[in-house]
Amino acid sequence: MISDRWMRWPSREGLTREGQSVARLWFVRVLRVAIGGSLLWNAFHHDRGWRLAAGVGLVVLCGGLVWAFLRTSFDHRLWPSVTLLALLVGSGYAAQLGDWSVLALVLWCGAAFLALERLPLVVAAGCMPLALASFATHNNDGWLVTALIVVGLALAGYTLRLDADARGNAHRLLAQERAARAAEAETAALAERSRIAREIHDVLAHSLSAQLVHLEAARLLIEGDATREQILDRVVAARSMAREGLAETRQALSALRGEMTPVEDFLRELVVSDKASVSVTGARRALPAEASQAVRRVAQEALTNVRKHAPGAKVFVRLAYEEGEVTLDIRDSGGPPGELAASGAGYGLIGMRERAELLGGSLTAGPGEEGFIVTLKVPT
Repeated sequence: MISDRWMRWPSREGLTREGQSVARLWFVRVLRVAIGGSLLWNAFHHDRGWRLAAGVGLVVLCGGLVWAFLRTSFDHRLWPSVTLLALLVGSGYAAQLGDWSVLALVLWCGAAFLALERLPLVVAAGCMPLALASFATHNNDGWLVTALIVVGLALAGYTLRLDADARGNAHRLLAQERAARAAEAETAALAERSRIAREIHDVLAHSLSAQLVHLEAARLLIEGDATREQILDRVVAARSMAREGLAETRQALSALRGEMTPVEDFLRELVVSDKASVSVTGARRALPAEASQAVRRVAQEALTNVRKHAPGAKVFVRLAYEEGEVTLDIRDSGGPPGELAASGAGYGLIGMRERAELLGGSLTAGPGEEGFIVTLKVPT
C-alpha cells in the first residue's frame, strides 16, 4: 500500500510567492530571463524566415503549456497536469525534429524538473524517467556527463520540492499561531466581560438588597403604626445604603481600571456602620485584582446577611495573609432573626462560592458555636 507521503501533493502555500523575500523573487526573475534569453539566442540566432517564425511559435506554445501546467498542478488536478506534461515532452520531440536540439533538451529537463517539484511523488516517479530518458538519448555529451546532469536535475527538483514543503509548513504554523492568538484574545475578552458582569452584579446585589432590608422594615413599621422617628430611621438608613452603593459602584469601576484601595482599609470602612472589629494578621502585601475583589465582595455579602438574619449581632472580621493565599473569616455572635430573614433567594453565597472556585480557592459557610461563620480562601 502506497504511503501518504508518496500520494501527497506539494503544499499550495509553499508554491506561492507569499512570504518570500524581495531579494529572492528578483534573483529568480533575473535568473529566468538570463537563462531563457541565452537559450533562445543559441537556438534561433541562425534562423531566418519561416524557421524563425516556427521556432518562436513553438516557444510561445511551450510557454503556454508551462503556464497551464503550473495552474492545474497548483489546483491539484492530476490528469490535466499529466496531459500538459506529456504535451511538453512531445514539444521537445517537435523541437528535435526541427533541429532545435538545445530547445528540445531544455524542454525535457524542464518537464522532469516540474514533475518532481509539483506532482505527487508516485506520479512524478512515472513521468520524470520518460523526460530524462528523452534527454539522455539525444544528449551528445558523454555518458558520465549525461548521468551527472540527470542526477543533478533530480536532486535539484527534489530540493525545491522539500523547500516548498518547508515553506508550506511554515505558512500553516503561522496561520495556526495567528488563529491561536485570535482565540486567546477572544477568550481574554470574554473573561474580562464576565469579570465586569460579576462586579456589576455583586455591587448592585449588595447595595439593592441592603436598601430592600431597610425599606421593607420601614413598610412593616408603617403598617404596625410605629412612630415617625422609627420610620425615619429606616428611610435614612436606606438612603445611606444607596449612597454607599454609589460609592461601591465607583470603587468597582476603579477596580476594573486597576485602581483599588488596600483590602484592609476597605474592610474597616465597610464595617463602620456595623461596629464590627477587624483584625489583620500576616505580612501585608498587594493582592491580585481578582483575589482582592473576591475578598471585598464576600465581606459585603456576609455583612448583608448578618443585617438580615441577625441584626444587632457582634461581627468579627479577620483577614490573614498566609503563604500562597489569603483568608477572610467573618463570624457573628448570633441573635434572633430579623424581620427580613426569610427574604432573598439565597443566591449570594452561591455566587461568592463560584467566584472563589474560579480563582482556585474555596468558600465555606455554616453555623458556628454562637452565630454564623463565612470563611474564604483565595490563592495569591
